[in-house]
Amino acid sequence: MNFFRKITNLRAFAFLSLSATLMLGTTTLVAADGFTIDEIESGVTVKYNGELVTNYIIDEANKPFMYPLVGPTGKLMTRAYPMKTVEGEHHDHPHHRSIWFGHQRVGGFDTWHEPLSAAAKNLSGDKLQAFKEKLGTTVHRDFKRLLASEKRAVIETRNDYIGGTGKELMSDERVVTFRMMRGQLVIDFDITFIASYGDVEIGDMKDAGLSVRIPSSMSLKSEMGGKIVNSEGVRDGDTWSKRAAWVDYHGPVDGEHLGIAILNHPDSFRYPTPWHVRTYGLFTANPFGFKSLDETLEDASFTLIDGTRFLLRHRLVFHEGDEKDAKIAQAFKAYSKQ
Repeated sequence: MNFFRKITNLRAFAFLSLSATLMLGTTTLVAADGFTIDEIESGVTVKYNGELVTNYIIDEANKPFMYPLVGPTGKLMTRAYPMKTVEGEHHDHPHHRSIWFGHQRVGGFDTWHEPLSAAAKNLSGDKLQAFKEKLGTTVHRDFKRLLASEKRAVIETRNDYIGGTGKELMSDERVVTFRMMRGQLVIDFDITFIASYGDVEIGDMKDAGLSVRIPSSMSLKSEMGGKIVNSEGVRDGDTWSKRAAWVDYHGPVDGEHLGIAILNHPDSFRYPTPWHVRTYGLFTANPFGFKSLDETLEDASFTLIDGTRFLLRHRLVFHEGDEKDAKIAQAFKAYSKQ
């Protein structure tokens, strides 16, 4: 990667200290303060004031994902498994990789699950073979833009969805923007899906969407004080499948009460989105799931016509306290106007 060509710095050089270090194929952009982006073997690393925020990993699963995610107080804000086995965590659903996007049926293929899922499901024989044949891949093609400045970092990528037969199904373009705002880590995650290779059918599936696997201690299942609340005032397990502008999941993490909110922008596809949010720790904004989440609804599968596109816009807010302490309702109001 030609790193200096791909990174654009919006600050004047007077405010930045830049150094390029070539070692073992790694190039680094170093800023005196604020955000930095480092190229690493598995993708890129985002840091703030020299401290790790996350790694954007492109080659360790059948889809890109971000891990770990270090919140504004220095605590790990996503589950480590399956990247790392940590005592006390829930070790279910190995395809729940920290922060990711997946979909169980794009052009008939599944990028939500991955090879590790087969063992977790105890599949064998014909069922295992059928699972393998339907398994797809989201292939990272390019970092279109990498930007680091005092106030933000931006990762812009291009990806292809590939069927098990090697067929190209569709593409996406992602813009992931990191900011520190009033003591909160804010990540905007915009994904544009494009029918680049002909018409593609996108299924009504329960397991689909932008997802976070929260720390196990925060989950309601752990019975340590975790809570879920959405923009309509619906709480805990009742939030599953409900449509809402935002959902906040908060609870104890390593001695602190912390939270994660996902906000769904009004310009996003099928706003307000249904939520596939579980008491055991899965946290997914799923605009694709209608009948799969509520049997009283019609099937919402659709065909994305060749050359057309649609946009998902979400904001992730990592914060202290509950949704009221973090002023999530006010944060959504501000976000909705952007």
